Parts: sequence; structure tokens; C-alpha cells
Amino acid sequence: MGLNLDLENCLPTDLEEAILIGRAWVPGDIPGPSPIVIRGGRVLDVSAEMSTVSELLNIEAPSEFVENTNGEDIGSLSDVLTNSDCTEQKKDLPYFLSPIDLQAIKACGVTFAQSMLERVIEERADGDPSSAERIRDEIRTTIGLNLSDIIPGSAEAMQLKSVLVSKGMWSQYLEVGIGPDAEVFTKAQPMSAVGIGTEVGILSKSEWNNPEPEITLVVNNVGIIVGATLGNDVNLRDIEGRSALLLGKAKDNNASAAIGPFIRLFNENFTMNDVRIAELSLTVTGLDGFTLRGRSSMSKISRDIEDLVSETIGPHHQYPDGLCLMTGTLFAPSEDRDKPGGGFTHKVGDIVRISTPKLGTLVNKVNYSENVKPWTFGVGALIRNLAARRLL
Repeated sequence: MGLNLDLENCLPTDLEEAILIGRAWVPGDIPGPSPIVIRGGRVLDVSAEMSTVSELLNIEAPSEFVENTNGEDIGSLSDVLTNSDCTEQKKDLPYFLSPIDLQAIKACGVTFAQSMLERVIEERADGDPSSAERIRDEIRTTIGLNLSDIIPGSAEAMQLKSVLVSKGMWSQYLEVGIGPDAEVFTKAQPMSAVGIGTEVGILSKSEWNNPEPEITLVVNNVGIIVGATLGNDVNLRDIEGRSALLLGKAKDNNASAAIGPFIRLFNENFTMNDVRIAELSLTVTGLDGFTLRGRSSMSKISRDIEDLVSETIGPHHQYPDGLCLMTGTLFAPSEDRDKPGGGFTHKVGDIVRISTPKLGTLVNKVNYSENVKPWTFGVGALIRNLAARRLL
């Protein structure tokens, strides 16, 4: 089943006003990945001027560079996008990759009240989806208030913590949800993220998992947020639910981080306020005829996105190549897929679409991490490839 990658469904609705950069695999005598910019419906390879996206984003004025670069025309946006569909791809033609390269791939958890409750449910269910609905009702009855009104780290939050502890309802997820410190973890390794049109991975042994549609902030090496894109922070709910110490196993697997389709740089037409009010939609379409729809509203996030970045990079932690930061999701599916009380979980072949008007649509197909294309092109391979292409 094709992924139907086309301009109308995958690009920002205000494409003509958007400053878009990304990466593409460029065939040739020595094929390799190149930073690209989108301009006038064409894809321009700018690797002769900027060998990596990280380098491009760390210059003083990346937007000006994008607007003024000549670059090498490698094809129409429509053609390269169509060829990015892994089910129909022609390897001798350019196709898009994840738009980041050397950046660290970080993610925030429990930044929305609803998803915070779902993490508590995972923990109390010990990874068993059949127990989730009963525990969900129990927690809502016990807490009995709107957690989205609580400011993390505030006196009210600390008072709520005291009440929950007395009721035996405290959880490590509530700690990072309403406590003073946000949860920030390493989602994946540099160069490991997959882009639009590729397979995204879940572990074959996981029986309870889901996509997590998230705004992903792109941050340069001095902590300035220079743009945004979309991300899918694939989550294995049963594994994380057994123990928070298994977060690495639940989050970082082959093809478990999808980012794209492009980085949209900030300018007068796209600002931080656009990110703060973004509405994300998600659709999962299965080969079994099942369809799941969900939404995530950035306006309901518990911590401001700039605060999340300052907790990640600053005097306490530097990222010389920059970073991207997935900001968490309001979406936590509880719909039953196969049986009553069984909840939602992915199946191989699911098509996942994550959209918001100003960033476009990230489209991926689900497979087992053990069966997707192995990740072999890391930082060392990139350095050797750039040297062979005389781009260093």
C-alpha cells in the first residue's frame, strides 16, 4: 500500500511563505546525504556551502542563507517527495531523509496532564493493557480535579503532591508532570532518525505501543530555537509500564524516532507563538481496516516550550552540534482495537500520519524494528562520505 506522498497532503498550507530546509539522499558517482533547501517548488542541494544541516543551523542567520543560496537543483519538490515513499522508491533518484543529522535527539515526557495520567496508568497496570481502564477510572475518581490547571513546581502543585502521597497515589510520573523539574531524555542517537516515507519501528515483543505525535523544536549550539518540525516519539507502553528504568528499551530502538518532513525556520510568517498554539492531528490506518484518529493541542502543554529548552541546554549542558527536542504529546489512545478492554496497539503495516497546517505531514509505515532497514550510516560513515565527496 502506497503512502500517497504529495504536495497537497504533506507540505505546509502556506508553502510559499515557508522557509524549509532538510536533507536528501543524492545519487551520483559517490552518493550521499546533502542538506537541501526548498525554493520555488525545487529542491536545491547546498552541500557545497554547508556540509551538514547542523552546520547550516549554527550560522548566525540561517534564514538569510536559505533565501540567497544558489545550490544545485536536484529535482522538483513533487518528484523527490513522491520518490521518498519506501514502498515505491527508486534508489537511483533523490529522496528525502530526516531533516536533521548531527544534532542530539532529545525528548520530553509527561508535559501534558492527560498523557501524565496515562503514564501513571501504565505504571500501575505493570504493562498490562487489559487493566488500564479500571485503573484509569480509579485515578480520576481519586484525584478529582483538573490537573491541567496546576502549574508545575508551584505551591499548589506541592500541595497536591502532599495529598496524593497521603492517599498512596503518588507516582514518579506525577513528579515530573507537576514537580519542579521536567523529564528530558535521549530519544535516539545522532544520525539515527528516519524521515518522511520510511518505516518506523516497534519491537516485535511489545504488545502495547502507540505513536506519539509531537512538535519537535530545532535548537542551535547556543540554545536558540531556530525552527520546528514534526516528530513521532514511538512508545512501547508495556515495556515502560513495567519499570521507568526500561525507558531506554521502550524509546530507543531501530527506526523508533521519525522526524520531518522538513525543518521550518522562524521568520515573520512563522514564530514561536505559532508553535505554542499548534494543533496536531494524527491518523493511524491499519491493513485490518482499523482507523484511529487523535489530536494534540500545544496550548494545553503544562510547561512553556522555551522552559523545556532551557532545562535541556545551557550552562549545565552543551550541545556543540545543536539538538532537536520533542516536546511531548497530549495524545494517549485508549480505544480498543481487537477486543474490549484491550486498548490500542500498533500492527505491522499501519500507516501513521501526523499533521499540522504550518509544518505539513509526517507519514510513516509501521514495521518491527528487527525487520526495518538496519541503521548503518552513522557519524563515522558521514565523515567518510563527505571526505570522499570533497565536502569537508
